[in-house]
Amino acid sequence: MGLGIETRHRIARRAALEIKDGMTVNLGIGIPTLVADYIPKELHIMLHTENGILGMGGSPAEGKEDGNLSNAGGYPVTIQPGASYFDSATAFGIIRKGLLDVTILGALEVSEKGDIANWIVPGKRVPGMGGAIDLAQKAKKVIILMNHTDKFGNPKIVKNCSLPLTVREGAHMIITEKAVFHCEYGQLFLREVMNPYTVEDVINTTGAAVIVDEKVSVFQ
Repeated sequence: MGLGIETRHRIARRAALEIKDGMTVNLGIGIPTLVADYIPKELHIMLHTENGILGMGGSPAEGKEDGNLSNAGGYPVTIQPGASYFDSATAFGIIRKGLLDVTILGALEVSEKGDIANWIVPGKRVPGMGGAIDLAQKAKKVIILMNHTDKFGNPKIVKNCSLPLTVREGAHMIITEKAVFHCEYGQLFLREVMNPYTVEDVINTTGAAVIVDEKVSVFQ
């Protein structure tokens, strides 16, 4: 079962707290696109898209959409003063040179070591890997936003990924509707739980070993 709109926005709101003044940030397709709406206006942030924008803003007001201005997922966006446009080759040059401070991506599975599988379910049709393989390897910090379990209730945070990998040990953080994890030293640390879930709820639905911090905070 997919996440409700309110829950998706809560995950995005938590992820936005990881973005600091002066950063250049890439937002992936899905829940990550929502993060743009929760970045404080007083921060000087440059949002980057693979389709060729540096200085993207949040979603436009209803009726103010520009059919020629979208993010990499094809959804309408705004731009900030000083924004620039360029081709995809330049957009990927920015990624591959390691100029992104943060990328926020979705995933199908993440292992306890931070391995990321987010581009294909075997047997399903997909257009290709997209930019995820470059982003997950080259960004200074990689944050994964996703459902805690799949539609059958199986954990998506696992000891070892069963799906084809995008990158090994690429994730630094995982944020789900239930918890916030940090991937450090090949281990998974539980630092926060999302209200109304408990530490026990999280452990029981996580398919990997979890190290619980002494003081786990609750995110509202």
